[in-house]
Amino acid sequence: MDPEPLSPRPASRRARLRFPRAARLTAAGHFRRVREQGRAFHSARLVLAVLRHKEAPGVDVPARLGIITGRRVGGAVERVRVRRRLREVLRAARPALHAGAWLVVIAKPEARDASLAELRADWERLAAKARILREPPAEA
Repeated sequence: MDPEPLSPRPASRRARLRFPRAARLTAAGHFRRVREQGRAFHSARLVLAVLRHKEAPGVDVPARLGIITGRRVGGAVERVRVRRRLREVLRAARPALHAGAWLVVIAKPEARDASLAELRADWERLAAKARILREPPAEA
């Protein structure tokens, strides 16, 4: 008899807060489309580009997200660190996003030295400014 695998969180919460492939922007053309046709919102550390899709009424298409960390942010280690922190912020915020929006979060060089809490605060300000949240983010 094999022991059950250890899980740090209950299955219901783990499934709810995942960041699946269907929720990510992956094609370069999609990123380009959001940046060219969408609207941009700026903060000290981030830029949020938003493209709203007009789907048929009643169709609930989930929001799709992408992250850009260019070389100006720093070396590979710094870029990956910033991407990991932003992915965590977006993963937690995903259930509160309006359906159908495509979002691209672009890290500025100032994001390199920002903590997770500072990036989350920037994200929440930008999301409120862009009006992409169904409800205000929960306080941690």
